[in-house]
Amino acid sequence: MTQGMPSRLGKYQVFDEIARGGMGIVFLGYDSFVDREVAIKVQHNDSVVGGDNAARNRKMFFNEAHTAGSLHHPNILSIFDAGVEDDICYIVMELIQDGNTLKPFCTPESLLPVDKVVELIFKCAKALDYAHRNGVIHRDIKPGNILVTPDMDVKMGDFSIALFTESDLTVTQPMGVIGSPLYMSPEQINDQEVTSRTDLFSLGVVMYEMLTGRHPFHSDKISALLNKVINDQPTALRFFRNDLPANLETVIERALAKDPEQRYQTGLEFAADLSTISDLGGAEDDLHSQERYNAVRQHDFFQDFADADIWEILRATIWQDYQPGEEIITEGEVDDAFYVIVTGSVLVRKGTKSIAILRRGDCFGEMGYITKTKRTATILVTSLVSIMKINATLIEQLSKDTQLRFHRVFLRTLVDRLSRASDQLTQ
Repeated sequence: MTQGMPSRLGKYQVFDEIARGGMGIVFLGYDSFVDREVAIKVQHNDSVVGGDNAARNRKMFFNEAHTAGSLHHPNILSIFDAGVEDDICYIVMELIQDGNTLKPFCTPESLLPVDKVVELIFKCAKALDYAHRNGVIHRDIKPGNILVTPDMDVKMGDFSIALFTESDLTVTQPMGVIGSPLYMSPEQINDQEVTSRTDLFSLGVVMYEMLTGRHPFHSDKISALLNKVINDQPTALRFFRNDLPANLETVIERALAKDPEQRYQTGLEFAADLSTISDLGGAEDDLHSQERYNAVRQHDFFQDFADADIWEILRATIWQDYQPGEEIITEGEVDDAFYVIVTGSVLVRKGTKSIAILRRGDCFGEMGYITKTKRTATILVTSLVSIMKINATLIEQLSKDTQLRFHRVFLRTLVDRLSRASDQLTQ
């Protein structure tokens, strides 16, 4: 046990130190309420001293719980709890028994088979796609922050400097030039706007290292390396290996493009190209279905549904993705669908007047679903959006019990929407 560390934090027993990083120390812990071993990350003592800085450091430490805690994905490390006890700040996380990181597999003497590298990066790209659609940009993707389980699955961790793009302004989040220099994108180095494409550049660097055992912009000095990231093209993969599929070179080139507009725009695009290199079809389908279930399970609309109901509804609905600026519904069109926002946000506009912003978990199109009349407003996408599109014909394919539950929740949602509209008119 580290000197000065209590044997209990909140309801958790604290045991030996198992890891140490820039933001804190990780201990083995135990949650007796659910009979589960956990990892407990404790903030460094020197981060909690000093008035205003202490308060800011505390908020930044809990940034990981605020960001990653909103994510539920099979390839993202789960956050269970967070708290403060006797000025000790701690975060309780999923424990990966006998796990490692990707770092050992980025040296020439310990490279993994190409198919395994493609599979692991594929899963990372899908996990990032999920995080980005839920408003979280990691900003510190590197081998040391990607955990590997004993059965060679991956868990993305350490969201301590992540940016939560859907956060309100009262939440202190780390800003400026931050991240690990070896894995920074050109825009990070230049202190320009950081987007989801920044994470995909960093993931491209990780993949390059896992394939070659070398950094794509290798230099003995950090300043020279950063200059190469901004100005130079990486050494071609074929210079180090002649046994790699040709299209893998194309994937790396796109992931490491200097201009974010020339890069993969989403993790899903990155994953899709990787799936053409290796036989990932079955894994992609299973993971895709699980991601969709995880995404809708946490929404208020689906809280009263059993797991079997949700799987049945997912099979009977249409899942659509939209880019910013696209219209999902156009005023005056006839459409009988009802929509649930899974990720992202949209603007409700009537004529030229903006009416409201709808976000993750909100619904729209209820009246069109019931009456099949012309739409009275336009729904305009304001950020990358995933939508569940539901119409009466598809709902009729569900079992009777699931139909009954769906219509009960749907009517409650409609009544709530009408009630809020009435309140607004009254005011």
